[in-house]
Amino acid sequence: MPTAPTAGPRPRAALAMAPDAAAAVLGPESLAALGAVCDLTPPPVLDDFTTDRARTTLADVELLVTGWGCPPLDAAVLDAAPRLRAVVHTAGTIRGHVTEACWERGIEVSSAAAANALPVAEYTVAMILLSGKRVLERARDLRATRRRDDWLSTPAEVGNYGRTVGILSASLIGRRVIELLHPYDLRVLLHDPYVSDEEAAALGVRPVGLGELFELSDTVSVHTPLLPATAGLVSRELLTSMRRDSVFINTARGAVVDQDALTDVLRADRIRAILDVTDPDTLPPGHPLWECENALITPHLAGSQGNEFRRLADLAVGEAARWAGGDGFAHPVRRERLAFLA
Repeated sequence: MPTAPTAGPRPRAALAMAPDAAAAVLGPESLAALGAVCDLTPPPVLDDFTTDRARTTLADVELLVTGWGCPPLDAAVLDAAPRLRAVVHTAGTIRGHVTEACWERGIEVSSAAAANALPVAEYTVAMILLSGKRVLERARDLRATRRRDDWLSTPAEVGNYGRTVGILSASLIGRRVIELLHPYDLRVLLHDPYVSDEEAAALGVRPVGLGELFELSDTVSVHTPLLPATAGLVSRELLTSMRRDSVFINTARGAVVDQDALTDVLRADRIRAILDVTDPDTLPPGHPLWECENALITPHLAGSQGNEFRRLADLAVGEAARWAGGDGFAHPVRRERLAFLA
């Protein structure tokens, strides 16, 4: 089993991810900060663990800083990395590369999921408020007519005062959305079978059943991870039970939703939808969802992009510094929580 870091030389570290991910997330300042706390192997980054260079690097590495495109850390890779004790991931989910062999060997794992949750939550809150005010539809109408509407005749259902927002899953992102909604005059419902009534009260939300969430909400926002138990969780029955002209937002994973049912409900003009994810993520050109004017489809942009990558890098650098100093991770990934994580 790996041992804890000890005082002395800086731990040997290497980057393991796709080269374009490293270039996007880890700029010169971040690399310099990593190099200040670790003995960082110089580029190129490792994106193939089978090469001679990779095996030479792995033989001495104690800490891997991983990112999008990191190959799986399976038993064969770990055999080639006998000194590896920790993994710091510069993105969210670790499912693509942290294998069961890592947990069996006691390797510590950290993830930047908390940092990546914030831009998704910001996107969600923005869309909740914009859709409540019907900004997108009214802007489209203004472009078409070139005339301002009669604002005194705006229907009473337009606006965000007293609207009910339903949050599906108190995940990291779901909790950030709830937190960011606190300043607004909204009622917030939550469905999460793993959250107690006491915890829901502490979050400032009202716990409800899954069916109630869809029936009572003006806006439903999905934040559940895609797991075997959640595939197709948002069913035709739930979608058809939504209030007419309510809003369905999905920033989680497209496969959490019965997409055929969602398409039918949208084509019937019963609800509106804001979809940052679909199944597949890029819909075929002829998919009927493209023709639904009541659906806004964005290209999976809610997560960290552009200058938001710096937040991921900063968290990763902080985690590497804590671990190198013997303080442990502030954002550890626990093996026992894997069943609930994206």
